[in-house]
Amino acid sequence: MSPSETYYQRIERKLTAALAPLSLTIVDDSHRHAGHADRIAALKDAGNPTHGHAPTDGLGETHFTVTIVSDHFAGQSRVARQRMVYDLLQDELRERIHALALKTLTGEEASAAR
Repeated sequence: MSPSETYYQRIERKLTAALAPLSLTIVDDSHRHAGHADRIAALKDAGNPTHGHAPTDGLGETHFTVTIVSDHFAGQSRVARQRMVYDLLQDELRERIHALALKTLTGEEASAAR
């Protein structure tokens, strides 16, 4: 990761390289969770430094929704597909990302949904 690479860019780069998506949509939903910071800071102040939540620095990039269409998902269960994505993004999840909503489809499933 280059110092200027955002988490959005890291997600995009890793998923593109590993899964060759036919379609990839990444939405940063962090702004929708801004109210969490006060409650999480209170937990930290109460002596719980490992509060298990995203950073409260106000910089965002903590909550994402990813929709990915890839034929690499063919024959895989929904859980197996999500595990594939979580495994690819394990560093990002450990470092900063608190919530990752996933929609994983094959090309055939995406076509049928239209």
